Amino acid sequence: MSSQGGSRRSQKRAPSTSKRTSSSENGGNLSKPPSPQGESSSSVGGAGGERTVKKLRLSKALTIPEGTIVSDACRRMASRRVDAVLLTDANALLSGIVTDKDITTRVIAEGLRPDQTVVSKIMTRNPIFVTSDSLAIEALQKMVQGKFRHLPVVENGEVIAILDITKCLYDAISRMEKAAEQGSAIAAAVEGVERQWGSNFSAPYAFIETLRERMFKPSLSTIITENAKVAIVSPSDPVAVAAKKMREFRSNSALIVTGSKIQGILTSKDVLMRVVAQNLSPELTLVERFIMRI
Repeated sequence: MSSQGGSRRSQKRAPSTSKRTSSSENGGNLSKPPSPQGESSSSVGGAGGERTVKKLRLSKALTIPEGTIVSDACRRMASRRVDAVLLTDANALLSGIVTDKDITTRVIAEGLRPDQTVVSKIMTRNPIFVTSDSLAIEALQKMVQGKFRHLPVVENGEVIAILDITKCLYDAISRMEKAAEQGSAIAAAVEGVERQWGSNFSAPYAFIETLRERMFKPSLSTIITENAKVAIVSPSDPVAVAAKKMREFRSNSALIVTGSKIQGILTSKDVLMRVVAQNLSPELTLVERFIMRI
């Protein structure tokens, strides 16, 4: 899954970090947005007991001016241990977002100098965002449909936090676990029907087995397609080569492989935190120095 930095969609201008403007949803121009109260699908505020974004474990947003140099932005992100930063323009309005994937694919993979490139050149402008009263499931849908991992969260027109898709997934998984507990009776019923049909009904048996596999004990083979491709690099490859591979495969990570053996994994967060933020040269630094052993 990519971040919002994975595409350059045109959006309405997002809210301010200082309450100077009101929030809006995704749009196609830079006109002044309407009030967040005009947002029909997100203003329900958790009606019917559904969890809202404000109930999730939100992270405090790191905001910096859009004229900041990339290397400085990376150092600030590393010091806060965050993989996304929000950018503001001269009027303190939210103007963009930059993620670890942007640093990897739009800076390192493109051969740009982090100490000579401003973040406004590589940021995703006018990012999609949600209000604090949006439903958690709606926020998850936005990220899944848009194929990005981060969403700014606003309240009364002010950026208050940033939401990572893992927080939404945590909430969704909790609900799925509860549903699975309630579905134990269904599983028992399926097994009962299977016993009743016996071996004389091969087609129904196959159907039930497939149903049970996918509902109650899915495996990686049912989730990952046969044509799934991954970025693969050698321990002796420079980080710059790994970054290009990640860009090619539109991935946040690359497997470090020797022969047929996996040695580890290099992620875009490693590139941000352990290369750019440390002022190391992507062309001279080998990936073996930064792999996460698995």
